[in-house]
Amino acid sequence: MLAAVVLGVGIGGFLDGIVAHQLLGWHHMLSGWYPREDMELMMIGDGLFHLLCLVIVLVGVALLNRRAPLPERVLLGGILAGWGVFNLVEGLVDHQILGIHHVRPGPGQLAYDLAFLASGAVLLVIGTLFARRARG
Repeated sequence: MLAAVVLGVGIGGFLDGIVAHQLLGWHHMLSGWYPREDMELMMIGDGLFHLLCLVIVLVGVALLNRRAPLPERVLLGGILAGWGVFNLVEGLVDHQILGIHHVRPGPGQLAYDLAFLASGAVLLVIGTLFARRARG
């Protein structure tokens, strides 16, 4: 299931970048450290983040390729759990500890950050239960 979790971490990062950074425009990777008006720097930060997500997805695919195919429910459960791991790590490290950015800065900032962490915990639990039920 490790391969599916790694894949889920990368997919979770892509979803965060696409939805929160690009579609909603709530934040950019470096918007907590640098002025949002410096769009060239914001784009470089987001681009490096997406490049890291791509590397993680490729590692997950390579790990999947080295083993027998996973049952679909185990693969899906691992991906959901990995997405949850991404949300928990990014939410704790980037949002809370380093302050690189927040989910949605401004009024209600802490509520958005806590909801992001809660979504990570829920995804991790659901994904783990889904994969275990499929295995067991």
